[in-house]
Amino acid sequence: MAEFKVARVDELAPGQMKQVQAGMTAVLLVRLEDGFHALGALCSHYEAPLAAGALCRDRVICPWHHATFDVRTGKLLEPPGLDGLPVYPVRVDDGEVWVTIPEQQEAQSPPDRRPGDNRICAIVGGGCAGAYAVESLRDHGFGGRILWITGGEEFPPVDRPVLSKGYLSGEASEAWIPLRQPDYYPIRDIEILERKAVALDAGQKAITLDDGNVIEYDTAILATGAVARALPIPGVDLHGVHLLRTLGDAKDLRQAAEKGKTAVIIGAGFIGMEVAQSLNKRGLKVSVVAPEAVPFERVLGAEIGAMMRDLHQAAGVEFYLGHTVQCLEGDQRVSQVRLDNDRTLEADIVVIGVGVKPATDFVSCVTKDPDGSIVVDQTLKAADGLYAAGDLASFPDWRTGERIRVEHWRVAAQHGRLAGANAAGDQQVYRGVPYFWTRQYGVTLHYFGHAREWDEIRIDGDLRQKQFIAHFVKNGKVYAVAGMERERELAKLEEEMYLSGFIQP
Repeated sequence: MAEFKVARVDELAPGQMKQVQAGMTAVLLVRLEDGFHALGALCSHYEAPLAAGALCRDRVICPWHHATFDVRTGKLLEPPGLDGLPVYPVRVDDGEVWVTIPEQQEAQSPPDRRPGDNRICAIVGGGCAGAYAVESLRDHGFGGRILWITGGEEFPPVDRPVLSKGYLSGEASEAWIPLRQPDYYPIRDIEILERKAVALDAGQKAITLDDGNVIEYDTAILATGAVARALPIPGVDLHGVHLLRTLGDAKDLRQAAEKGKTAVIIGAGFIGMEVAQSLNKRGLKVSVVAPEAVPFERVLGAEIGAMMRDLHQAAGVEFYLGHTVQCLEGDQRVSQVRLDNDRTLEADIVVIGVGVKPATDFVSCVTKDPDGSIVVDQTLKAADGLYAAGDLASFPDWRTGERIRVEHWRVAAQHGRLAGANAAGDQQVYRGVPYFWTRQYGVTLHYFGHAREWDEIRIDGDLRQKQFIAHFVKNGKVYAVAGMERERELAKLEEEMYLSGFIQP
């Protein structure tokens, strides 16, 4: 071990933090009312500098994607990210702060099965919610068999938000994509079944696989997410027409973009606009077609949507808004897109991004909403011994009691962690704050909370300069917040929403 002087006591007041250097180790030094604490300086998600984030009591929030850590223990409190942070001994002597760095971090023994525990927990779905669920099960003391049915998904699971951003644009390598390496799971006695579940009978607690085998479970977690919607128009089966949901989809689209010259994106939601940016960065001529007046209008409102449209137009993306696609045309391979006004757009690549549908057709003896999502209670329980997490779950908003479904990566991670804990025997309720981010042309837009509708959007800052915080206000309360380039303020506002439910405008 080596001890390093990193600061003087008077450099930090209680409630402040800074990054310091202890030899070769970057350390986040935090002063709370009970004294100094030292932990890893970089977020375990994408290595963002935590000192640029927000310190809220004993929680530090990452400035980039709002992963949250316990200052005293380093424990991960909120995803994204899967791991906590190292913590280091601190002492104060004669007005100076010293941090001890071990020669190497002690490896914690992974939790595993308990002899004689014959319970079976089956996790169906190999995406984000499933990945967080299997780890949470073991971390919360489940000692039985964990059967992870990953069929239909790549394995190991991938960091899906990267697919439409850095991976498609060519800025991120495939090595960045897996959440874990494949050998991580056997060490924790997590059994991988690369089969597809074709039926789940919640009444019989039985799962039928595509090879005919039937698994009877004690508890199960549904985490199959959603599938991309196809357009019911002529020509969608032509070569050159793409959906983007999986790493395989992203590989195909990236390969096509290496030779392509013109692309038409159908849909102006987050996937569509991120794909538009990525293909534009690769040098393709990109057009976006959507029925809305501006992109993101349903989620972000007209003003912010127009700002995002202008951002793309400045980079050369063309928009055909207020229109739908009549058909795709070409001889075996797509060559043009025909709009509802009979105008045609040249395209050797077409990407359809018009939303998703919960992947729940194979599930019986549960309550479903009209969109196919599975109704769960505040513990994410759908039936006796069955939990549902992520895009397919219709769950109560703890602030309003309103039933909602949220298609955000972090919500899927939050749900997976909670479902795993409860399947292991806990009785936790979901009390998270939905959050997502999108990074386009060098600026990141953050959004947290949930607002289906609002009375007004109050904007503090300058949309033109991409520096603002927008409050989505309904009945005098802030239901959601969006913003750019004011990361620390946004992180503190999310913490306020986490504590109080609503923010006062």
